[in-house]
Amino acid sequence: MEISKDLMAASSTPIVLAILAEADSYGYAIIKRVRELSAGQMEWTDGMLYPVLHRLERLGHVEARWEVAESGRRRKYYRITAGGRAQLAQERDQWQAVDATLRGIWSIFPLAVPTGHPAPTTPIPEGA
Repeated sequence: MEISKDLMAASSTPIVLAILAEADSYGYAIIKRVRELSAGQMEWTDGMLYPVLHRLERLGHVEARWEVAESGRRRKYYRITAGGRAQLAQERDQWQAVDATLRGIWSIFPLAVPTGHPAPTTPIPEGA
């Protein structure tokens, strides 16, 4: 299953903030963690992740620092700020509301309508 770019973009902020709430991290490790958490369903690229990180940094939700890894390579690590944790709480509330709405809709309406059969209709009340 391929997840749409719109849905990937919409979910990127809470995903990144949640990963950084676990522990400070750097770009490649964040991309790898997204792949792990989504069981391979979400494949992020550098070109998708870094604009999100830079925006979150500008907004004060994350802070960045450079460190030298054991390999001698410099890596930019990101950490969530107090403001980022507050934003994550808001994002979580919003996504839970969306999730609850979709679950409610899916429990009422059938997933698919067989070919050749009209979709069920609900009568419109008189005076509506």
